[in-house]
Amino acid sequence: MSEQQTEELQRVSDLRVSSVQPLIRPSELLEAMPVNAQVYDHVIRARQAIHQILSGEDQRPLVIVGPCSIHDPEAAMAYAQRLKPVAESLSDRMMIVMRVYFEKPRTTIGWKGLINDPEMNGSFDMATGLRLARQLLLDINQLGLATASEILEPFTPQYIGDLLAWVAIGARTTESQTHRQMASGLSTPVGFKNSTDGNTRVAIDA
Repeated sequence: MSEQQTEELQRVSDLRVSSVQPLIRPSELLEAMPVNAQVYDHVIRARQAIHQILSGEDQRPLVIVGPCSIHDPEAAMAYAQRLKPVAESLSDRMMIVMRVYFEKPRTTIGWKGLINDPEMNGSFDMATGLRLARQLLLDINQLGLATASEILEPFTPQYIGDLLAWVAIGARTTESQTHRQMASGLSTPVGFKNSTDGNTRVAIDA
């Protein structure tokens, strides 16, 4: 593209974009933070167990518990260490999966989660947020707990999806065609939430 073409394009494109920060490529993050076979075996077993519960082969309830959204990885890990013995002691009656949500959908304005703004100061250092999220999922899986998270962006699973046993499509995105298409390509069981007004038909139709 010539300099003149670039100048002309700038007159009509990205007029409301204040800045652009490059992200680490998914392949680079996965290479920098690899997963061993033992952890992947754990993830696969958890996904299979959830599939059996959802299909009725396993009569135990699936219980997904944990913080509304992670803002402090150390506190989340402390929670996981306390949840692990509880999950083990109740494993014959229910399957407990830790809720590890990194992205917060917003009906209005507000903090959008650890991945989007890990410092909670408006710096929006997503490269750091993605690293923190992947490290926490690695640590929790190594502990022996299965993990669940809500996915808001189609690119997010490329960075952390290999460490999730279950994925949620939330109330604000259940009707989104993009998210429905994304869900069809995810490697995990996927749950669709009711809409923000409590309508369960929206989730069923999705």
